[in-house]
Amino acid sequence: MKFKKTFISVLFVLFLWPGWLLRSQSKEGSAFDQSKYVPDIALILDVSGVARDIADQQYYSLTIPGFSYPFLNQPSSSSLNAHRGINFNYGEMSLYSVVDPYFDLFAVIDLSSDGAGLEEAYFTTRKLPYGFQVKAGKFLASFGRVNEQHEHYWDFANRPLIATALFGEDGLNEIGAQVTWVAPTSFYLMFGAEVLNGANEQSFGTTGFSDPRSNIAINAVQGPNLFVGFIRSSFDIEDASILFGISNAMGRTRTDQGFSSTGETGEAINANTDIIGGDLTVKYSLDAIRYLSFQSEYMYRVMNGTDYFRDSSSAVSLLSLDKHHSGFYTQVIAKLDLLWRIGVRYDLLMQNDVSLGGVDQPIPSNLPRYSAMIEYSPTEFSRLRLQFDRDESRYVQISGGWSQQPYTQIILQANFTIGAHGAHAF
Repeated sequence: MKFKKTFISVLFVLFLWPGWLLRSQSKEGSAFDQSKYVPDIALILDVSGVARDIADQQYYSLTIPGFSYPFLNQPSSSSLNAHRGINFNYGEMSLYSVVDPYFDLFAVIDLSSDGAGLEEAYFTTRKLPYGFQVKAGKFLASFGRVNEQHEHYWDFANRPLIATALFGEDGLNEIGAQVTWVAPTSFYLMFGAEVLNGANEQSFGTTGFSDPRSNIAINAVQGPNLFVGFIRSSFDIEDASILFGISNAMGRTRTDQGFSSTGETGEAINANTDIIGGDLTVKYSLDAIRYLSFQSEYMYRVMNGTDYFRDSSSAVSLLSLDKHHSGFYTQVIAKLDLLWRIGVRYDLLMQNDVSLGGVDQPIPSNLPRYSAMIEYSPTEFSRLRLQFDRDESRYVQISGGWSQQPYTQIILQANFTIGAHGAHAF
Protein backbone atom coordinates (compact mmCIF):
# COMPACT_ATOMS: atom_id res chain seq x y z
CA MET A 1 0.00 0.00 0.00
CA LYS A 2 2.87 2.37 0.86
CA PHE A 3 4.49 1.68 -2.54
CA LYS A 4 1.22 2.43 -4.34
CA LYS A 5 0.86 5.79 -2.59
CA THR A 6 4.45 6.70 -3.41
CA PHE A 7 3.93 5.81 -7.09
CA ILE A 8 0.79 7.98 -7.31
CA SER A 9 2.69 10.88 -5.72
CA VAL A 10 5.45 10.61 -8.31
CA LEU A 11 2.92 10.61 -11.18
CA PHE A 12 1.25 13.66 -9.67
CA VAL A 13 4.55 15.54 -9.65
CA LEU A 14 5.44 14.51 -13.21
CA PHE A 15 2.13 15.45 -14.84
CA LEU A 16 1.01 18.46 -12.84
CA TRP A 17 4.37 20.18 -12.20
CA PRO A 18 6.50 19.33 -15.28
CA GLY A 19 7.91 22.83 -15.65
CA TRP A 20 9.32 22.79 -12.12
CA LEU A 21 10.89 19.39 -12.64
CA LEU A 22 12.27 19.88 -16.12
CA ARG A 23 13.50 23.45 -15.84
CA SER A 24 17.09 22.36 -15.32
CA GLN A 25 16.92 20.40 -18.61
CA SER A 26 15.63 23.29 -20.74
CA LYS A 27 17.78 24.86 -23.45
CA GLU A 28 17.84 28.10 -21.56
CA GLY A 29 19.54 26.54 -18.60
CA SER A 30 21.83 24.11 -20.39
CA ALA A 31 25.50 25.03 -20.67
CA PHE A 32 25.73 22.73 -23.68
CA ASP A 33 22.84 24.24 -25.66
CA GLN A 34 24.03 24.12 -29.28
CA SER A 35 21.81 27.05 -30.31
CA LYS A 36 24.07 29.35 -28.31
CA TYR A 37 26.98 28.54 -30.62
CA VAL A 38 25.28 28.78 -34.04
CA PRO A 39 26.60 31.85 -35.94
CA ASP A 40 24.47 34.31 -37.85
CA ILE A 41 24.07 32.80 -41.33
CA ALA A 42 22.85 34.55 -44.48
CA LEU A 43 22.53 33.50 -48.10
CA ILE A 44 22.50 36.00 -50.96
CA LEU A 45 21.57 35.07 -54.53
CA ASP A 46 22.21 37.25 -57.59
CA VAL A 47 20.97 36.49 -61.11
CA SER A 48 20.63 38.68 -64.17
CA GLY A 49 19.42 38.80 -67.73
CA VAL A 50 21.69 40.58 -70.21
CA ALA A 51 21.06 41.97 -73.69
CA ARG A 52 24.27 43.09 -75.45
CA ASP A 53 24.86 44.24 -79.01
CA ILE A 54 27.99 42.09 -79.50
CA ALA A 55 28.44 38.32 -79.32
CA ASP A 56 29.85 36.72 -76.17
CA GLN A 57 33.11 35.58 -77.77
CA GLN A 58 33.73 39.07 -79.10
CA TYR A 59 32.98 40.49 -75.64
CA TYR A 60 35.52 38.13 -74.02
CA SER A 61 38.22 39.30 -76.46
CA LEU A 62 37.97 42.95 -75.40
CA THR A 63 40.56 44.61 -73.17
CA ILE A 64 41.42 47.97 -71.65
CA PRO A 65 44.69 48.80 -73.42
CA GLY A 66 47.72 49.83 -71.40
CA PHE A 67 46.31 49.44 -67.91
CA SER A 68 47.41 45.82 -67.67
CA TYR A 69 50.17 44.39 -69.79
CA PRO A 70 49.44 42.60 -71.91
CA PHE A 71 45.86 41.32 -71.31
CA LEU A 72 44.92 40.66 -67.71
CA ASN A 73 41.73 42.72 -67.65
CA GLN A 74 39.69 40.98 -70.33
CA PRO A 75 36.14 39.97 -69.37
CA SER A 76 35.73 36.24 -68.85
CA SER A 77 32.88 33.77 -68.87
CA SER A 78 32.96 33.78 -65.04
CA SER A 79 32.61 37.57 -64.68
CA LEU A 80 29.42 39.23 -63.48
CA ASN A 81 26.77 39.53 -66.19
CA ALA A 82 29.15 37.73 -68.56
CA HIS A 83 26.71 36.13 -71.00
CA ARG A 84 23.93 37.35 -73.18
CA GLY A 85 20.80 35.76 -71.72
CA ILE A 86 20.45 34.49 -68.15
CA ASN A 87 23.40 34.65 -65.75
CA PHE A 88 23.86 33.03 -62.36
CA ASN A 89 26.25 35.67 -61.05
CA TYR A 90 26.91 34.34 -57.58
CA GLY A 91 25.61 32.90 -54.39
CA GLU A 92 27.14 34.30 -51.22
CA MET A 93 26.94 32.63 -47.83
CA SER A 94 28.11 34.74 -44.90
CA LEU A 95 28.76 33.59 -41.35
CA TYR A 96 29.35 35.83 -38.35
CA SER A 97 29.65 35.18 -34.64
CA VAL A 98 31.13 36.57 -31.48
CA VAL A 99 33.90 34.14 -30.54
CA ASP A 100 34.32 35.32 -26.94
CA PRO A 101 34.64 38.67 -25.18
CA TYR A 102 37.81 39.38 -27.17
CA PHE A 103 37.23 38.34 -30.81
CA ASP A 104 34.65 38.28 -33.62
CA LEU A 105 34.83 35.90 -36.58
CA PHE A 106 33.45 36.58 -40.06
CA ALA A 107 33.52 34.50 -43.25
CA VAL A 108 32.05 34.74 -46.75
CA ILE A 109 31.82 31.68 -48.99
CA ASP A 110 31.37 32.36 -52.69
CA LEU A 111 29.08 29.89 -54.46
CA SER A 112 29.05 29.45 -58.23
CA SER A 113 27.89 26.84 -60.73
CA ASP A 114 31.51 25.62 -60.87
CA GLY A 115 31.96 25.14 -57.13
CA ALA A 116 32.63 27.10 -53.95
CA GLY A 117 35.49 29.26 -52.76
CA LEU A 118 36.47 31.31 -49.74
CA GLU A 119 36.04 35.00 -50.48
CA GLU A 120 36.74 36.30 -46.99
CA ALA A 121 37.56 34.80 -43.59
CA TYR A 122 39.00 36.93 -40.82
CA PHE A 123 38.85 37.75 -37.12
CA THR A 124 38.62 41.15 -35.49
CA THR A 125 39.44 42.15 -31.94
CA ARG A 126 36.74 43.54 -29.64
CA LYS A 127 38.37 45.13 -26.60
CA LEU A 128 41.71 46.66 -27.48
CA PRO A 129 42.29 49.94 -25.60
CA TYR A 130 42.63 53.48 -26.94
CA GLY A 131 40.51 52.94 -30.08
CA PHE A 132 42.69 50.26 -31.70
CA GLN A 133 41.40 47.21 -33.58
CA VAL A 134 43.23 44.35 -35.31
CA LYS A 135 41.91 42.30 -38.22
CA ALA A 136 43.70 39.34 -39.81
CA GLY A 137 42.92 36.65 -42.34
CA LYS A 138 41.66 36.92 -45.92
CA PHE A 139 39.71 40.08 -46.64
CA LEU A 140 38.96 42.90 -49.07
CA ALA A 141 41.54 45.62 -48.57
CA SER A 142 40.37 48.97 -47.22
CA PHE A 143 41.50 50.90 -50.27
CA GLY A 144 38.99 53.56 -51.25
CA ARG A 145 35.24 53.31 -51.04
CA VAL A 146 34.05 50.46 -53.27
CA ASN A 147 36.82 47.87 -52.91
CA GLU A 148 35.78 46.50 -49.52
CA GLN A 149 32.08 46.40 -50.44
CA HIS A 150 30.51 43.13 -51.55
CA GLU A 151 28.71 43.07 -54.88
CA HIS A 152 25.19 43.08 -53.41
CA TYR A 153 25.92 46.43 -51.73
CA TRP A 154 26.89 48.20 -54.96
CA ASP A 155 24.60 50.86 -56.40
CA PHE A 156 25.17 49.45 -59.90
CA ALA A 157 25.45 45.94 -61.34
CA ASN A 158 29.16 46.23 -62.18
CA ARG A 159 32.33 47.47 -60.52
CA PRO A 160 33.51 51.02 -61.36
CA LEU A 161 35.80 51.06 -64.40
CA ILE A 162 38.92 52.41 -62.67
CA ALA A 163 38.62 49.78 -59.90
CA THR A 164 38.38 47.00 -62.50
CA ALA A 165 41.31 48.40 -64.49
CA LEU A 166 43.63 48.58 -61.47
CA PHE A 167 42.47 45.67 -59.29
CA GLY A 168 40.58 43.29 -61.60
CA GLU A 169 37.11 41.76 -61.48
CA ASP A 170 37.55 40.52 -57.88
CA GLY A 171 39.03 43.71 -56.46
CA LEU A 172 41.97 43.91 -54.08
CA ASN A 173 41.27 40.76 -52.02
CA GLU A 174 44.33 39.64 -50.03
CA ILE A 175 45.65 37.60 -47.14
CA GLY A 176 47.19 39.73 -44.42
CA ALA A 177 46.59 41.84 -41.33
CA GLN A 178 45.12 45.26 -40.60
CA VAL A 179 45.44 47.68 -37.69
CA THR A 180 43.08 50.65 -37.29
CA TRP A 181 42.93 53.47 -34.78
CA VAL A 182 39.91 55.71 -34.22
CA ALA A 183 41.06 59.07 -32.88
CA PRO A 184 39.31 60.50 -29.79
CA THR A 185 37.92 63.51 -31.68
CA SER A 186 34.47 65.09 -31.82
CA PHE A 187 34.09 63.83 -35.41
CA TYR A 188 34.89 60.43 -36.90
CA LEU A 189 38.59 60.07 -37.79
CA MET A 190 40.23 56.70 -38.50
CA PHE A 191 43.80 55.79 -39.44
CA GLY A 192 44.59 52.33 -40.79
CA ALA A 193 47.46 50.23 -42.11
CA GLU A 194 47.52 46.81 -43.80
CA VAL A 195 50.32 44.33 -44.47
CA LEU A 196 49.25 42.00 -47.31
CA ASN A 197 50.68 39.20 -49.43
CA GLY A 198 50.11 41.24 -52.61
CA ALA A 199 49.06 38.40 -54.91
CA ASN A 200 46.76 40.65 -57.00
CA GLU A 201 47.99 40.20 -60.58
CA GLN A 202 46.35 43.29 -61.97
CA SER A 203 48.74 45.69 -60.23
CA PHE A 204 51.06 43.57 -58.09
CA GLY A 205 51.83 39.82 -58.02
CA THR A 206 54.44 37.60 -56.41
CA THR A 207 55.23 35.03 -59.13
CA GLY A 208 58.86 34.55 -60.08
CA PHE A 209 59.85 33.80 -63.66
CA SER A 210 62.77 32.54 -65.73
CA ASP A 211 63.56 32.00 -69.39
CA PRO A 212 64.25 28.31 -70.16
CA ARG A 213 66.68 29.32 -72.94
CA SER A 214 68.84 31.81 -71.00
CA ASN A 215 70.16 32.62 -67.55
CA ILE A 216 67.44 35.18 -66.78
CA ALA A 217 65.69 34.28 -63.52
CA ILE A 218 63.69 36.48 -61.14
CA ASN A 219 62.78 34.86 -57.83
CA ALA A 220 59.27 34.89 -56.42
CA VAL A 221 58.54 37.53 -53.78
CA GLN A 222 58.83 36.12 -50.26
CA GLY A 223 56.81 37.48 -47.39
CA PRO A 224 54.47 40.51 -47.48
CA ASN A 225 54.49 42.23 -50.85
CA LEU A 226 51.84 44.93 -50.44
CA PHE A 227 51.40 47.73 -47.90
CA VAL A 228 48.22 49.80 -47.67
CA GLY A 229 47.59 52.91 -45.59
CA PHE A 230 44.36 54.88 -45.35
CA ILE A 231 42.69 57.76 -43.52
CA ARG A 232 38.94 58.20 -43.26
CA SER A 233 36.79 60.90 -41.75
CA SER A 234 33.14 61.88 -41.65
CA PHE A 235 30.99 64.63 -40.23
CA ASP A 236 27.50 66.09 -40.60
CA ILE A 237 26.44 69.52 -41.81
CA GLU A 238 22.73 69.89 -41.01
CA ASP A 239 20.98 67.21 -43.13
CA ALA A 240 24.11 66.24 -45.09
CA SER A 241 26.49 63.46 -44.06
CA ILE A 242 29.98 63.72 -45.58
CA LEU A 243 32.50 60.88 -45.73
CA PHE A 244 35.91 61.18 -47.35
CA GLY A 245 39.18 59.29 -47.38
CA ILE A 246 42.61 58.93 -48.90
CA SER A 247 44.40 55.62 -49.56
CA ASN A 248 47.84 54.49 -50.66
CA ALA A 249 49.00 51.02 -51.80
CA MET A 250 52.66 50.21 -52.46
CA GLY A 251 54.19 46.93 -53.54
CA ARG A 252 56.22 44.99 -56.07
CA THR A 253 54.81 43.78 -59.37
CA ARG A 254 55.68 40.37 -60.80
CA THR A 255 53.73 39.00 -63.77
CA ASP A 256 54.57 36.09 -66.06
CA GLN A 257 52.69 35.89 -69.35
CA GLY A 258 54.24 32.77 -70.88
CA PHE A 259 57.84 33.90 -70.32
CA SER A 260 58.69 30.81 -68.24
CA SER A 261 57.04 28.43 -70.68
CA THR A 262 58.70 26.64 -73.58
CA GLY A 263 56.58 28.50 -76.12
CA GLU A 264 58.09 30.74 -78.75
CA THR A 265 57.05 34.09 -77.27
CA GLY A 266 56.49 35.31 -73.74
CA GLU A 267 56.54 38.39 -71.56
CA ALA A 268 57.14 39.19 -67.88
CA ILE A 269 57.38 42.26 -65.67
CA ASN A 270 59.47 43.05 -62.60
CA ALA A 271 58.51 46.46 -61.23
CA ASN A 272 57.50 48.61 -58.26
CA THR A 273 53.97 50.00 -58.11
CA ASP A 274 52.42 52.85 -56.14
CA ILE A 275 48.67 53.61 -56.18
CA ILE A 276 47.02 56.57 -54.47
CA GLY A 277 43.29 57.18 -54.21
CA GLY A 278 40.79 59.65 -52.87
CA ASP A 279 37.05 59.19 -52.30
CA LEU A 280 34.16 61.46 -51.35
CA THR A 281 30.57 60.57 -50.45
CA VAL A 282 27.87 63.12 -49.62
CA LYS A 283 24.41 61.94 -48.58
CA TYR A 284 21.70 64.56 -48.18
CA SER A 285 18.54 63.42 -46.40
CA LEU A 286 15.37 64.99 -47.75
CA ASP A 287 13.27 63.34 -45.02
CA ALA A 288 13.25 60.10 -43.05
CA ILE A 289 13.05 58.04 -46.27
CA ARG A 290 14.21 60.04 -49.28
CA TYR A 291 17.77 61.13 -49.96
CA LEU A 292 20.23 62.26 -52.61
CA SER A 293 23.70 60.69 -52.64
CA PHE A 294 26.84 61.79 -54.46
CA GLN A 295 29.86 59.48 -54.60
CA SER A 296 33.17 59.72 -56.43
CA GLU A 297 36.60 58.06 -56.38
CA TYR A 298 39.86 58.96 -58.08
CA MET A 299 42.88 56.63 -58.44
CA TYR A 300 46.37 57.18 -59.81
CA ARG A 301 48.96 54.46 -60.43
CA VAL A 302 52.69 54.65 -61.17
CA MET A 303 54.61 51.52 -62.19
CA ASN A 304 58.37 51.53 -62.83
CA GLY A 305 60.53 48.53 -63.62
CA THR A 306 61.69 46.19 -66.37
CA ASP A 307 59.77 44.45 -69.12
CA TYR A 308 61.18 41.09 -70.32
CA PHE A 309 60.07 40.08 -73.81
CA ARG A 310 60.96 36.96 -75.81
CA ASP A 311 60.17 37.14 -79.53
CA SER A 312 59.54 34.35 -82.04
CA SER A 313 63.27 33.94 -82.64
CA SER A 314 63.75 33.22 -78.89
CA ALA A 315 65.71 36.45 -78.46
CA VAL A 316 65.05 38.13 -75.09
CA SER A 317 65.00 41.90 -74.74
CA LEU A 318 64.97 43.86 -71.48
CA LEU A 319 63.23 47.22 -71.69
CA SER A 320 62.66 49.86 -69.06
CA LEU A 321 58.94 50.11 -68.20
CA ASP A 322 57.25 53.31 -67.05
CA LYS A 323 53.45 53.42 -66.69
CA HIS A 324 51.18 56.21 -65.44
CA HIS A 325 47.43 55.60 -65.21
CA SER A 326 44.56 57.51 -63.66
CA GLY A 327 40.79 57.51 -63.67
CA PHE A 328 37.67 58.24 -61.66
CA TYR A 329 33.96 57.60 -61.43
CA THR A 330 31.17 59.88 -60.26
CA GLN A 331 27.66 58.75 -59.45
CA VAL A 332 24.44 60.32 -58.19
CA ILE A 333 21.71 58.22 -56.54
CA ALA A 334 18.23 59.39 -55.56
CA LYS A 335 15.93 57.42 -53.29
CA LEU A 336 12.44 58.48 -54.31
CA ASP A 337 10.39 56.60 -51.68
CA LEU A 338 10.48 53.33 -49.74
CA LEU A 339 10.54 51.22 -52.90
CA TRP A 340 12.29 53.11 -55.71
CA ARG A 341 15.80 54.43 -56.42
CA ILE A 342 17.33 55.87 -59.59
CA GLY A 343 20.93 56.69 -60.42
CA VAL A 344 23.52 57.64 -63.03
CA ARG A 345 27.27 56.99 -63.13
CA TYR A 346 30.08 58.32 -65.30
CA ASP A 347 33.38 56.40 -65.52
CA LEU A 348 36.52 57.77 -67.18
CA LEU A 349 39.99 56.27 -67.55
CA MET A 350 42.03 59.41 -68.17
CA GLN A 351 45.81 59.09 -68.21
CA ASN A 352 47.09 56.02 -70.05
CA ASP A 353 50.81 56.59 -70.57
CA VAL A 354 53.06 53.59 -71.20
CA SER A 355 56.74 53.91 -72.07
CA LEU A 356 58.88 50.92 -73.11
CA GLY A 357 62.61 51.46 -73.43
CA GLY A 358 62.04 55.21 -73.31
CA VAL A 359 59.59 55.09 -76.24
CA ASP A 360 56.01 56.20 -75.66
CA GLN A 361 53.51 53.59 -76.81
CA PRO A 362 50.56 54.59 -79.05
CA ILE A 363 47.82 53.68 -76.56
CA PRO A 364 44.45 55.49 -76.44
CA SER A 365 43.44 57.52 -73.38
CA ASN A 366 40.26 59.17 -72.03
CA LEU A 367 38.18 55.97 -72.13
CA PRO A 368 34.59 56.52 -70.89
CA ARG A 369 31.60 54.45 -69.80
CA TYR A 370 28.07 55.75 -69.15
CA SER A 371 25.54 54.00 -66.88
CA ALA A 372 22.00 54.60 -65.63
CA MET A 373 19.81 52.46 -63.42
CA ILE A 374 16.34 52.24 -61.88
CA GLU A 375 15.79 50.01 -58.88
CA TYR A 376 12.72 48.54 -57.16
CA SER A 377 13.03 46.97 -53.69
CA PRO A 378 9.72 45.55 -52.42
CA THR A 379 11.46 44.74 -49.10
CA GLU A 380 14.95 45.04 -47.66
CA PHE A 381 15.52 41.40 -48.63
CA SER A 382 14.86 41.63 -52.37
CA ARG A 383 15.84 44.00 -55.17
CA LEU A 384 15.17 44.30 -58.89
CA ARG A 385 17.41 46.62 -60.93
CA LEU A 386 17.30 47.65 -64.58
CA GLN A 387 20.60 49.12 -65.82
CA PHE A 388 21.83 50.59 -69.09
CA ASP A 389 25.56 50.74 -70.00
CA ARG A 390 27.38 52.32 -72.91
CA ASP A 391 31.04 51.22 -72.67
CA GLU A 392 33.61 52.95 -74.91
CA SER A 393 36.69 51.83 -72.95
CA ARG A 394 37.26 48.44 -74.62
CA TYR A 395 39.59 47.69 -77.53
CA VAL A 396 41.07 44.80 -79.48
CA GLN A 397 44.67 44.79 -80.65
CA ILE A 398 45.21 44.71 -84.38
CA SER A 399 48.29 44.87 -86.57
CA GLY A 400 49.88 48.24 -85.97
CA GLY A 401 47.67 49.46 -83.14
CA TRP A 402 44.31 49.28 -81.40
CA SER A 403 40.74 49.16 -82.64
CA GLN A 404 37.98 50.53 -80.44
CA GLN A 405 35.04 48.17 -79.87
CA PRO A 406 32.30 50.03 -77.98
CA TYR A 407 29.22 48.13 -76.92
CA THR A 408 25.83 48.74 -75.32
CA GLN A 409 24.16 46.45 -72.81
CA ILE A 410 20.99 46.29 -70.75
CA ILE A 411 21.03 44.34 -67.49
CA LEU A 412 17.99 43.18 -65.51
CA GLN A 413 19.35 42.14 -62.12
CA ALA A 414 17.58 40.33 -59.26
CA ASN A 415 19.12 40.04 -55.80
CA PHE A 416 17.68 38.16 -52.81
CA THR A 417 18.79 37.75 -49.18
CA ILE A 418 17.70 35.30 -46.49
CA GLY A 419 18.99 34.84 -42.98
CA ALA A 420 20.71 37.12 -40.49
CA HIS A 421 22.79 39.62 -42.42
CA GLY A 422 24.27 42.57 -40.57
CA ALA A 423 23.79 46.17 -41.61
CA HIS A 424 26.41 47.71 -43.88
CA ALA A 425 28.47 50.72 -42.94
CA PHE A 426 27.53 54.09 -44.45
